[in-house]
Amino acid sequence: MQRARRPVYAWALCDWANSAFATTVMAGFFPVFFKQYWSAGVEATESTFWLGLASSAASLVVMLLAPLLGAAADRGGARKRWLAAFTLLGALACVGLYGIGEGAWGLAAAVFALGSIAFAGANLFYDALIVAVADARDVDRVSALGYALGYLGGGLLFALNVAMTLSPATFGLADAAEAVKLSFLMVGLWWALFTAPALAWVPEPPRAPADDGASAWRAGLEQVRTTLRHVRDVRGVGLFLLAYWLYIDGVDTVIRMAVDYGLALGFPAETLIVALLLVQFVGFPAAIAFGRLGERFGPKAGILIGLAVYAGVTVWGYAMREPWEFYLLAGVIGLVQGGVQSLSRSLFARLVPEGRSGEFFGFYNMLGKFAAVLGPLLVGVVALAVGTRASILSLLLLFGLGAALLWRVPGGGEVRR
Repeated sequence: MQRARRPVYAWALCDWANSAFATTVMAGFFPVFFKQYWSAGVEATESTFWLGLASSAASLVVMLLAPLLGAAADRGGARKRWLAAFTLLGALACVGLYGIGEGAWGLAAAVFALGSIAFAGANLFYDALIVAVADARDVDRVSALGYALGYLGGGLLFALNVAMTLSPATFGLADAAEAVKLSFLMVGLWWALFTAPALAWVPEPPRAPADDGASAWRAGLEQVRTTLRHVRDVRGVGLFLLAYWLYIDGVDTVIRMAVDYGLALGFPAETLIVALLLVQFVGFPAAIAFGRLGERFGPKAGILIGLAVYAGVTVWGYAMREPWEFYLLAGVIGLVQGGVQSLSRSLFARLVPEGRSGEFFGFYNMLGKFAAVLGPLLVGVVALAVGTRASILSLLLLFGLGAALLWRVPGGGEVRR
C-alpha cells in the first residue's frame, strides 16, 4: 500500500468495529431475544410484525437521508464528524438495549431501529472515506482489508458472546438472558473503541466548494437533485448502481434468510449458529484473497466470479438434504460474500467523480437499503406458489440480471479525488 499504513488500518478498523453490531445484534441475538424475552407472551405473528416494522422504518429513514447526508458532508468537509455522530448513536443504542427490561418490546424495537439507522449511517461515511486512504492501485486491497477485518472482528466477538450464552456460569453470569444483554453492552463499547483510530488518523478528504452550516445542507440538497438528473452522464455509475441493486439484493437475501431456510428444512438451531460463525471466519482470509484477485484481474471480474459461485450455491441449496451440506455451503458463501461486497465498493470508488464521494456513496448505501426487499418478496411469492425449496431458485434471477448488467459496466479507471 502506497499511502501511510496507519490511516489505512485505522480506516479498516471501522469495519472491525461496526461488524459486531451486524453479527451479534442484527443477525445473531436480537431477533431471538425480541421474541423470547422482550415480547414474551405476545402472539408470534404480532411480534414478527413489530420487529419487521422497526427494521423497515430504519431502512426507510436511511434510504431517504443517505444521499442528502453524503452530499452535505462533501460540501461541509464533515465526513469524519458524521461518522463520529452515527457511531456514538449506535453505541448508545447498544447500551440502551442492555438496560431494557423484560416485556418492554416497544422500547426494544425503537432502540433497535435507532441502532440500525446508526449502523447504516456510519457505514455511509466509512465507505466514503476510502478515497482518503487508498490510491487507485490500492483501492481493491484496502477495501478487501476492511471487509476482512469486519469478518474477523465481528466473528471473534460473536464467538465470545455465543460462549457466554451457552455457559453463563463460566463467565459469572446468572443465565443466558443476562449473557445476551451483556453482549449488547459489549457491542456498544467495541463499536466506539475501534472506531476511534479512524477519527484520529484518517484524513478528511478535501471539501467541495466552500460551504458550511445550513448552506452546506442547501447545497447538498441541490447536488442530490443534480445527481439524480445527470447520473447517467457519469460514466458507468448508473449502470453499475442498477446491477449492484439486483445482485446485492440476492446476496443480502441469502444472508438474512439462510437461517430461516435451514430451520424450514428441519436442521438443528445449533447447526445454523455454527454455520454463521463459519461464514465469519472463512470470510476473513477470503476477503483478502479477493482483494488480490481484484488487483490482478480487475474488480468486475472478481465480482462476476463471486456471482457465479452464488448461483451454484443457490442450486445446491435447492437440492440440500443433510446438515453437513449446510456447513459446506456456509463455507463456500464465506469464500465469496466478503469479496463481492468489497470489490463492489472498490469498483464504485473508481467511478466516483472528484470531491463527491460522500454524495455518491450515499446513493450506493441507499440502494443497499433497498437490498433484501425484492429478494425476500420474490422468495415468499414463489414459496406460496410452488413450495419452500423451489423458492430459493428465484434468486438466480437477481444474480443473473445483476451479472449481465455488470458485464456492461466500464472497468472504472482511476479513483478520483
